[in-house]
Amino acid sequence: MALSRLFISASLSLGFLSMAAQDAHFTQFYANPIYLNPAFAGVSQCPKVNVNYRNQYPTLGVYQTTSASYDQYVDALNGGVGVLMLQDEAANGALSLTEVSLAYSYHLTVTRDFSVLFGAQGTFRQRLLDWGNLTFPDQIDPFYGFVKPTNEIPPGSANVLNSQNFDLTFGILGFTDNFYMGATFAHVTEPNEAFLSNNSLPMKFTGQLGAVIPIGRKRLYNDLDNLLIPHAVFQSQGGAMQLTSGISFNRGLITGGLAYRQAMGALSSNPDAIVAIIGIAPNDMPWTFGYSYDYTISSLKNTLGGAHEISMSYQFPCRSQRSRSRGIKCPKF
Repeated sequence: MALSRLFISASLSLGFLSMAAQDAHFTQFYANPIYLNPAFAGVSQCPKVNVNYRNQYPTLGVYQTTSASYDQYVDALNGGVGVLMLQDEAANGALSLTEVSLAYSYHLTVTRDFSVLFGAQGTFRQRLLDWGNLTFPDQIDPFYGFVKPTNEIPPGSANVLNSQNFDLTFGILGFTDNFYMGATFAHVTEPNEAFLSNNSLPMKFTGQLGAVIPIGRKRLYNDLDNLLIPHAVFQSQGGAMQLTSGISFNRGLITGGLAYRQAMGALSSNPDAIVAIIGIAPNDMPWTFGYSYDYTISSLKNTLGGAHEISMSYQFPCRSQRSRSRGIKCPKF
């Protein structure tokens, strides 16, 4: 088992040199709303901070992602503004990605029951590859692990390879009290992020869909309590497609849900993970906390530890009670 993990780790490290870049992934889509769709900026009306951390395949320790965002509704702009920062690390920090994004969402009330949000986001991306932190197969000793020197020579004179780009993302979101749907078009500029050759980051499409179903007698629930929310998120990037479908619930201060994620192809689909999410979101408190675990059911099984994800948010008091747009009901996490 130990040798198998060493081989997987070495393969992942080598793959970074030639792979087509793809985005960091979060399971708790709606706990990181601006990352999902910039149209979500300001949807909570009051100023709000979201913090997210994901550790994928903890047995190897190769994929860790952290993000933090702030957004609020601004009356003068008739919409929301937000800022998002993300740090993604792979291979124990050998490959890293840093993003800083600014987002704006225009809120349009079409009818009394239907609203549409239009979002735009500009992102500065910096990707670094630290050659000194990479590991290669010729370093492996079958008994002691990565202890041998490598004969691999870094390309060029620099030991740290650097790629910097500016990127654009657009999104749209429509919703009523009982239904929502949205679409995100990320990496419209398709920036070149390769270190050794030309290799553009493919544009990514993300579709969001969900319904809100009150449960229990009408007198027992309000706008936030006792809800079932079936939902789906579809993602497509560079020929790879993924569908996550599930059902969430809100009941008092407890919220959570179950989801199933699968990779999709032209002729078949492959199971990826079963996701369990649980959180605390008191209606009368400004903070929320969520935890999720991805149980791997693909060919990797769960030997690498699946994925753990934690999210936290804090909503500040509104400075003004005036609001031109109502909030959207979607999963908390």
